[in-house]
Amino acid sequence: MTATGPAAETGPDDVTLVYRARDGDLRSFETLVLRYQGAMYRLALRMLNNRADAEDVVQDVFLCAWRRLPQLHNDSAFVAWLYRMTTNHCLNAIRARKPTIEIDSEIAQSPRCTHPEHAVQVRTQLAALNSALQLLTPEQRACWLLREVHGLSYEEIGDIVEVNTTAVRGRIARARAYLSEVMKPWQ
Repeated sequence: MTATGPAAETGPDDVTLVYRARDGDLRSFETLVLRYQGAMYRLALRMLNNRADAEDVVQDVFLCAWRRLPQLHNDSAFVAWLYRMTTNHCLNAIRARKPTIEIDSEIAQSPRCTHPEHAVQVRTQLAALNSALQLLTPEQRACWLLREVHGLSYEEIGDIVEVNTTAVRGRIARARAYLSEVMKPWQ
C-alpha cells in the first residue's frame, strides 16, 4: 500500500488529508471517505454477502475513523487502519448473525456479459463462489478477500487481522484449497 490513494492525483495525498482531518478539517476527511468507501464497501460486501449490512458496516467504520482519528499516530497507516477496522467490524457482524447469500449482480451485468447465456453462467458461478465463501471461516474469508480481491500483501493482511504472516499464508492456503475444490465444475 502506498501513502496515496487511488484518486491521489486529483488532490492532496492521504498523509496530508489525514493530518488536516485530525485538525478538524471535515472536507479533508470527506475526501478520504470518497477515496476509500468503494474499497471498504467491496470488502464488506464480500465478507458479509449482504448489501445492507455492508453499507451499515462501512458507515460505522468511517464514523469510528472520524472519532478515533486522533488515536492514529502514523498518518501513512490510514488505509491499513481502515482495512483493519472494516475487517473487524465484518467479523463482529458475522459472529452476531448467520450471513445470507446475495449474488454480486453488478459483475454479472457488466459490459462483458452482453450475451444472456454468458450472463447466466457468470451469475451461476458467482452464486457458487459466494456460497463457497460463506462456508469458509470468517478469518479465512477475510484473509482470502484481502489477498485475492484487494491485492494486499501477506504482511499487510497480517497487520490488518493481527496475526503473523505464517498464519495468514495458512488461512489463504486452506481457503484456496477449499475454493478450488468447490469451484472445480466451473474450471
